[in-house]
Amino acid sequence: MRNRFDEQLSQLNKEMIEMGAMCEEMIAMAAKALLGGDMALARKVRSEGIGIDQMEREIEGRCLKLLLHQQPVARDLRQISAALKMITDMERIGDQAEDIAEIILYLGGHSMDECKLIEEMAKATIKMVTDSIDAYVKKDVALAEAVIAHDDIVDDYFNRTKCAIIKLIAAEPDDGAFALDLLMIAKYFERIGDHATNIAEWVIYSVTGVHKGA
Repeated sequence: MRNRFDEQLSQLNKEMIEMGAMCEEMIAMAAKALLGGDMALARKVRSEGIGIDQMEREIEGRCLKLLLHQQPVARDLRQISAALKMITDMERIGDQAEDIAEIILYLGGHSMDECKLIEEMAKATIKMVTDSIDAYVKKDVALAEAVIAHDDIVDDYFNRTKCAIIKLIAAEPDDGAFALDLLMIAKYFERIGDHATNIAEWVIYSVTGVHKGA
């Protein structure tokens, strides 16, 4: 019975990694589409959201089966319940990547230097998402804590982007609408960082039984 349970947990880990990788890819494609004004890539990001939603449902189903049909010990129970919480954050990451793609399509390929700063912000958020999923699979509390600390870097990128956009609006009022769209994109990346932080907090809970966000 335990061997079967361990196999199911292993499959859960694989699916979590796969869903995390899909989130990373969507964020990276959104950043690339913004920088290059690539409408086709932005449309691809928008279509990828269907896969994220499907993965969420599949993982949720697996977690519920593990809870209902097995008898998990306390640590296993924490891991499964943490996974249920984490997939909600990952699904929202996918949603926000789609939102970024929608704005890019609305911009119609318009780009400028401020997008470079947002690109760096995107790289920082991708690292947070990647490391948070790795921390879950490896049960690595130190890595999860590093993800939480890394959120300060994403927040700093957001503040720098906001300052740059304020200066842009002051210097080029005619570009004000575009500048505000860029600010919204930066805000979505900042929220993705928040979701990665949530994931890391649930990793810590799954290992220690203590939720840092509580």
